[in-house]
Amino acid sequence: QVQLVESGGGLVQAGGSLRLSCAASGRTFSTNAIGWFRQPPGKERAFVATINWSGGSTKYADSVKGRFTISRDNAKNTVYLQMNSLKPEDTAVYYCAATRSYLYTRRDDFGSWGQGTQVTVSS
Repeated sequence: QVQLVESGGGLVQAGGSLRLSCAASGRTFSTNAIGWFRQPPGKERAFVATINWSGGSTKYADSVKGRFTISRDNAKNTVYLQMNSLKPEDTAVYYCAATRSYLYTRRDDFGSWGQGTQVTVSS
């Protein structure tokens, strides 16, 4: 089973950028699709993006298309989320998790959740 740890969160002004990392341990990392979710204060955890095992296929929530890019480096056991043109509504705790297919977007289809990293976008 894969274990995941997020990092890279912080405070940024609207319009700025951040890159989140999801570092994995475990022999199955390179065979898993990985997804990013986010949970704003007082709201449900919601899908952001997924990437397949090779990095060749991705899927995004409409709210982040064109601004966020998911990528992975299997040699480093790491998945990244590059976030550009950040908005105050992007403020949330960001989580990564593993799944069987990059086409999945439901929270229940993901496991091995990390502890999350806080992203705060000021206006």
